[in-house]
Amino acid sequence: MRRGIAATALVASLALAATACGGSDSGDKADGPVTITWWDTSNATNEAPTYQALVKEFEAANKDVKVNYVNVPFDQAQNKFDTAAGSKGAPDVLRSEVGWTPAFAKKGFFLPLDDTEALAEQDRFQPSLIEQAKYEGKTYGVPFTTDTLALVYNKELFKKAGVEAPKTWDDLKKAAATIKDKTGVDGYWGSTQAYYAQSFLYGEGADTVDVDAKKITVTSPEAKKAYGTWQSLFKGKGLHKADTTADAYAHIQEAFVSGKVASIIQGPWEITNFYKGSAFKDKGNLGIATVPAGSTGKAGAPTGGHNLSVYAGSDSAHQKAALKFVNFMTSAKAQETIALKNSTLPTREDAYTAEVKADPGIAGYQGVLSAARPRPALPEYSSLWTPLDDELIKIAGGKESLDKGLGNAETAIAKLVPDYSK
Repeated sequence: MRRGIAATALVASLALAATACGGSDSGDKADGPVTITWWDTSNATNEAPTYQALVKEFEAANKDVKVNYVNVPFDQAQNKFDTAAGSKGAPDVLRSEVGWTPAFAKKGFFLPLDDTEALAEQDRFQPSLIEQAKYEGKTYGVPFTTDTLALVYNKELFKKAGVEAPKTWDDLKKAAATIKDKTGVDGYWGSTQAYYAQSFLYGEGADTVDVDAKKITVTSPEAKKAYGTWQSLFKGKGLHKADTTADAYAHIQEAFVSGKVASIIQGPWEITNFYKGSAFKDKGNLGIATVPAGSTGKAGAPTGGHNLSVYAGSDSAHQKAALKFVNFMTSAKAQETIALKNSTLPTREDAYTAEVKADPGIAGYQGVLSAARPRPALPEYSSLWTPLDDELIKIAGGKESLDKGLGNAETAIAKLVPDYSK
């Protein structure tokens, strides 16, 4: 998610300084409630108010626990938690991005949650999301929200052009050209970010690394074909040229919600912002389809989202209170509330009530979850996208060849996973 952090950074740093010691010694009285600290990494404007309301609801139902709520900017939270946990001063509960979970578990910062109150209803959660919260056979997070990428499109523009949601990347190219001819707007605008290019890899049966073989595969023939297809979608009729500016994400999003481009690849964290755009005042105009497939005929998209994890450095009383809190926040009732208020995807099937599925955005993304691919339990996996981000923007902008860029990325990735072969 994108957010302006300049205004919140100072506030967050002051709040963190006051609460960094977590709940292990938070001034609790022997006969009073236990105070735990929760670092919430959600969007402070669109999502946080819902979580704050749920905290109050939890406290009302659990007089023995108080929750010190702190909203931490997402792009700062990983480093801040790493620093705080290393000095025994982390919060009792962290809203952890799924890619952080195995990394912090490897360092011993997270408490294993198997057979605890937090996972009392484990069988209610989507199995792939539970697997994604594991590291070396133990579960270190309870799935809180989930997401994946989809092709989102403007139904009205597609209808005017007489085209349907494309099934393959070649179909997308043809549709984009037709949309340009019939409506005058571009049919598709792609991202230069590595996370958004991941679907192209999956469509060729590839990935950045092969975890089982402990091999870097970003320059494999399959990966090169995938990135070649990705690169080809920045040039051609109805295909918007690559935006290599720092504000590319905002530019793409704004063009889509205002009807200036007919389709993009995006995740459900933008549902509420879609609806704020002039093109989607009628929510029913938002089309959501599985990302196009590659030459294998199979489509795949990365699984994202967040887990709630408990700090291993807290004392037993605070861990017990934290486990109770995590159980409450991941309950079917809480997840239904979060989905209705924030338009985010629940992680358990019993939270997809009729009222929740009445939101076309949620219903649409639920329909594409079957194509979501869980990340491997490799602590460094999410960090592998950083070298690719550095190179793909150069490739898309024509400043570097595909072979050179992927070669540079391979060299950088090798430093992150030194025990992997090329």
